[in-house]
Formats: sequence, structure tokens, C-alpha cells
Amino acid sequence: MAASFDASKSAPHRSVLYQQVLSALRPSAGGRHIDGTVGAGGHAAGILEAASPGGELLGIDRDPEAIELAKSRLGAFSDRVHLRQGSYAAMRELAGELGWDRVDGILLDLGLSSMQLDEPGRGFSFREEGPLDMRFDPSQPTRAEDLVNELPEGELADLLWRFGEERKSRAVARAIMAARPLHTTLELAAVVGKAVGRSGGRIHPATRTFQALRIAVNGELDELETGLDQSIDMLRPGGRLAVVAFHSLEDRIVKHFLRREARDCICPPGQAVCTCDHVASMRVLTKKPVRPDDQEQKENPRARSARLRVGERLDLA
Repeated sequence: MAASFDASKSAPHRSVLYQQVLSALRPSAGGRHIDGTVGAGGHAAGILEAASPGGELLGIDRDPEAIELAKSRLGAFSDRVHLRQGSYAAMRELAGELGWDRVDGILLDLGLSSMQLDEPGRGFSFREEGPLDMRFDPSQPTRAEDLVNELPEGELADLLWRFGEERKSRAVARAIMAARPLHTTLELAAVVGKAVGRSGGRIHPATRTFQALRIAVNGELDELETGLDQSIDMLRPGGRLAVVAFHSLEDRIVKHFLRREARDCICPPGQAVCTCDHVASMRVLTKKPVRPDDQEQKENPRARSARLRVGERLDLA
């Protein structure tokens, strides 16, 4: 069982790409925004401050501990903030419950938070002993332990390759099969480390395996694709979508989504006549992803892989 959560603890340091996200979203007085991954509420607090007076924010997170921390951090904004436990893939439904049909901005800060990584009982870290859990929402039925100990070798190898881009996925899957059953993070990290070997780089040999299992447990890529599609319907003309990704799989999905939605035709190349009837709905504002500067990377090494992409909703009237 995870250790009990104390929302009274001091709030974490400023969120990754904090000022860049606020500049991208351009919150203004009275605006409505959705933070689909509210976490500890760092970005949300900045959005609400910039949208004063009267601006509102819907904060969503699958992690109930994150919601409790956000309640503590954002309490001063009173009825201007609405927090809901759930998936941002359901943002349309959750916003509808507030009577919102369109919003001025949507933020998705993807992946794992420092709060989750630093709690060994959540099972996300390969550096500390903990159960093989990795669920954002503890009520979900499937844990990382279930995948590690129950998947056939071929399916496990495919999962490690698809979601972790682990080049030695088959060797890792074979090693896991031989070591089953595995129940803790350090047990798994040791098995993976032996199978992968150390290359002398700064990336731990278990990084890709843990990433793959976490993504699979939480269905993160499917959730991202659904959330991006919903953002088109949720944004007002001129409203902005800002997405912070931390690995190439997420970033690739966001990049392709924005490129697709910025085009009038998405028919296959070489097709003589357009049959897709697709109409551009977004304008890409970041030709290249925005990255943390040297100072931010020095202050927060976990920020070094962050990539921010931004799109603006077009007026199709």
C-alpha cells in the first residue's frame, strides 16, 4: 500500500516551462481554461492569477493524491477553480457538467510528476524499493506487476519496444520470464539492468522498461490521442492548446496532430482528387518545440527532456 499523502507539505517547485506555458496560453481576465493534468497546481495557479478577476479553471487529474495537493495549493482561488478526478480524455464531459461548451485554453503537461516519482510506494521509480504498481489512479485494476508476471514473452517484448523504444526488448523480456515472479521495483530494475548492460550514458538501463510499463498500465498514448481530438471541439476560435511532452512517443503524436489539423487535405500523398473533406482547424505556433533553457535544466534536471508545442484554434465560421 502506498504511504499516506500529506497535502500540507510545501508545494513543489515551479512547474516545467512555467513562463513559456503561460506566454503560450495568454490567459486574460475572465477567461476559461482547462488544465488536463493539474498535478500539484503549479501551472494552474499561474493561469488563474493571469485570468484574474473572474477567470475560471477546470483542473483534471487521474491521481487522487494530485487532486488533494491541488486543492491545498489552489484553495485561495475559491470558486474560480473546479477540480475533478478523472482523465482529460473526458474533458468534454467534465466541462459540460460546468455548463462550459468552449474554453480559451487547454494545457496538457504529460507524463510523470515529481510528486509521483518521489513516492516509492507508487512504484514509478527504479531507484527505490517499492511495489510494481505504476497506476496514476489506484482504483485501476491493472498494475505493472500484472504485466510483468502474466504477459507472454512475445507480447512483453512488443510492449517494451512500442512504448519504451527499448532496443533490447527481446533480451529484457527473456530475462524477465526467467526471473518471474517479480514483485518490487528494485527486483525488476536489477533484472533489466543485467539484460541491457550499462553503456556509460546518463540514462539508467531500466528507464525505457519502466516508461513502457507505466504507459501501458495507464493507457497514456490512447488517452493523449483522444484528448487532442477533443481539444478541437472545446477551444474557442483563437483559443490555444499547449502540450508539454517528455519523450519522443508523446511528442510525435502531438506534432503529427498539429500538422494534420493545420492542413485542409489529409489524403495520401499522390492522390489526384481530395476525398477526405478535411478542413484545417488549427494553426501551428511552434515550428520547433520549445525547450527549457540551460538555467532551468540546471535547477531541475528532470526538465531537460521537456518539449512544448502550441496550436491555435482557427475560426471556421
